Amino acid sequence: MTQEPGKPAGDFDYDQPGLRYAAMRQADPRIAEQIRVALGEARTVLNVGAGSGNYEPADRTVVALEPSASQRAQRPAGAAPCVIGTAEALPFDDKSFDAVMASLTIHQWPDLERGIAEQKRVARRRIVILTFDPARIASFWFYGYLPPQANAERKRMPEFSRLAALLGPDTLFETVPVPLDCTDGFN
Repeated sequence: MTQEPGKPAGDFDYDQPGLRYAAMRQADPRIAEQIRVALGEARTVLNVGAGSGNYEPADRTVVALEPSASQRAQRPAGAAPCVIGTAEALPFDDKSFDAVMASLTIHQWPDLERGIAEQKRVARRRIVILTFDPARIASFWFYGYLPPQANAERKRMPEFSRLAALLGPDTLFETVPVPLDCTDGFN
């Protein structure tokens, strides 16, 4: 998420079309619960690439990190404090948080290796990443109607084997079901 002035952080310009992002992206309570459980006993959480705050657990002390002014402006009243920054250069001391979370953001990071290394540096216990499996994107029913979008999405997402290599041998992957009545408007 290294961002030059006037340029989007990744391949989506969150400061232009992203102006309505918070209205489109509403956390689905089932997905939120799965993230909450994955965070385990973590009391302090860093939300990297936090956007408008979806999936930030209300029962923990959370600090959000977001490079986009538009996204920061869409965070609801009472949301976790939000720091301006990027995944590749986290402005926190080593082992500052029990857990680090990143929800549908890693595909926007220009330097995935550095972003993951930074998460590992500041996390005391665990890292929870919500992303899409590029190997399974084409099988998602929605993409049967839009094959070009499925191909574009598949290219954006890092392979799970790459994530496992970066995160380490204890990496665990869980399936996160996307229900038909999902309230989150991702994609």
